[in-house]
Parts: sequence; C-alpha cells; structure tokens
Amino acid sequence: MERVDCVVVGAGVVGLAAARRLARAGREVVILEAADAIGTGTSSRNSEVIHAGIYYPTGSVRARLCVAGRDALYAYCAAHGVEHKRIGKLIVATDEAQLARLAAIKAQAAANGVDDLYEISAAEAMALEPNLRCVGALMSPSTGIIDSHGLMLALQGDAEEAGAMLALLSPLDRAHRTADGFELEVGGTEPMRIACATLVNAAGLGAWTVARNLDGFPADRIPPRVLAKGNYYALAQGRSPFSRLVYPVPVEGGLGVHLTIDLGGQARFGPDVEWLAPEAYDRIDYAVDPRRADGFYGEVRRYWPGLPDDALVPAYSGVRPKLSGPGQPQADFLIQGPETHGVPGLVNLFGIESPGLTSCLVIADEVAARLA
Repeated sequence: MERVDCVVVGAGVVGLAAARRLARAGREVVILEAADAIGTGTSSRNSEVIHAGIYYPTGSVRARLCVAGRDALYAYCAAHGVEHKRIGKLIVATDEAQLARLAAIKAQAAANGVDDLYEISAAEAMALEPNLRCVGALMSPSTGIIDSHGLMLALQGDAEEAGAMLALLSPLDRAHRTADGFELEVGGTEPMRIACATLVNAAGLGAWTVARNLDGFPADRIPPRVLAKGNYYALAQGRSPFSRLVYPVPVEGGLGVHLTIDLGGQARFGPDVEWLAPEAYDRIDYAVDPRRADGFYGEVRRYWPGLPDDALVPAYSGVRPKLSGPGQPQADFLIQGPETHGVPGLVNLFGIESPGLTSCLVIADEVAARLA
C-alpha cells in the first residue's frame, strides 16, 4: 500500500490552494480528483469576481477570510501572471426605499475592515455609467475580476513544483481510520489503496459524501446540505454596456441578478437562485433553461432600462454548496478540524461557496493551521 503524509480530496480552487500551502510547508501531498480535469465544479461555474468583503456578518469566518483573501489574491495574481483586473463595482439602489439598505451595506463593510467603499450620488454614478439608472450608489474600488482557470493552473503548478502529485479520475470511495491516520480506497480506472497521516476534505459539492464515507466519523458533525443552482445569461450581441460591475442590493440566498464583465469585455447576468430538491443533489443538471431569462429582464431593467427584448441567451450555470436554505439566515463557512469533530489529522471544508475563490489562499492557511 502506498503511504503519503497528506491527501487532499478535491482539485478545485480551495483544494489546490490547500495542497500548495501544505506542499510548500514540506509535506508530501497527493491530490485526489474524481473528474478528468481540475476545477470542473463550483470553482469554474461562478462570476469570477474578486470580492471586497462587503456583505458578510461582522466577525464571521466569511468576512475575515474575504478581506484578507482579497489582498492575498491580488498579490498572488500579480506575482504569478494570473490575468485579473481591479475593475470596481457599483452597488445601486433603484428606488428610494433601498437607500437605507445602501447605508446599512456601507456600515457593514466598514465594520468588516473594507476601508475603500464610498457613497456616490445617482448623478455621479450615471455619469460614470451612462446606461445606468439608479437613485444612489456605493463604489467598491477593490472589487475585481479574475481568470479562475488561470488561477487554478498557477496553484497546481506551485503545488507540483513543491512536490505535490495530482491524480485525476480518482474518486475517494471509502476511508478508514487507523492508529496513525487513514487508509483510503480510491476508485476510478486504476483503483488503489493509499495510507496517509492527514486528510483534507475539499471536495466542494461532494464534501458531505466524503465525510459520510469515512468510517467512524460522527454523523452529528455532518451539517445539513443545501444546494442552490445559479443560472447565468449573456448578451446575444455586442460588448458590455458597462465598464464596471453593477450589483443591485442583495436578495435572499444571493447578491441579486448582477451584471459582471469577463476579461474579454463580455457582459454576464446572474446568478439567480434556484433551490434544488434533495433528490436532485446527486444528479445535477447544469443546463440553463432559456425560459428562466424571462424573470431576468425585469430585474436587470431596474438598473439598465435599455436592455433590449430578446437580448439574453443562456450562458452557463453553477451550484453552490450551502449550509442554510430558503428563509434561513445565511450560514457561515465551516472549516472543521480535529478540535471540532475529534478525528485527528482530518479537516473538512463544508459550505465553501462565495467568496471561496477570493478567500482560497487564506482558507489554505486555515487548513494548515488546523493540521499543525
């Protein structure tokens, strides 16, 4: 049986960042990925936004990791040639009743340590973005966009340069606790068994399955699993009518149907929030229903009245691994180490959705600290 120091399950952006961090600390690392490529799940099905840390409850893990992660990620991208742009974001109120919500968002951001968010008038916002309509706005200069796949390739390269090994098409079927770590049954085209001292569950949507397949793991330490699909639409023709990201005030389950821009200058709208039924969790359909665009037009026209009829076409969708459902307060990230679940050498990462990409480098630091 092959024996290594550490196994990371999942080659999404958080798993790759964790593997990089551990390998650079001198640990022998193997990354197990069930798919045939890195980052095929949540890591590549999102808005590709570097978030500033504005919305999250003060003192939450999300808030702390996002603010620190944003700065670390910008520095990493600059040092490694990962394409990105500090493009800025407008958070807009589209009626007078939402102005109080803008004030609350500004206060929340300040409490979280976001020190560059500032208020601008409707006239100033519409002068910056002539296609915009609003009654007030906040400007976030430190919000940006990123090539998420380029980031993951850079993390993979760093990890492998430090000695980590990536095994694709290698799902973790079963894990058994031993006196000095774990024995793993790995499936795929070339099944194998691996012994390791430490195990990092960064499987994203599959993190719950990995935890359930660990013999002897306390079931009461596995949190509820809630999945929400987000659908994105693109403009059928032309480049973005805006030069910055435009976000309405947040809605339940997400940040509203916002406008983002990719590094090629194309506009994307979304995501919406489509709560999935539990029976759909293990057979996720990423197809985007063109009919759901009907609900986008009214939302987008609140801040872009000039959106033409029939202008939106399906782009892609993603699914967020959440720990809370409709009508519930948004749950925090759950980075679960031995001090919580009592299993030495194990770290579980549950509910790592937005801003997981922004926070990936400091999430990796948290994982390393839990294993120290």
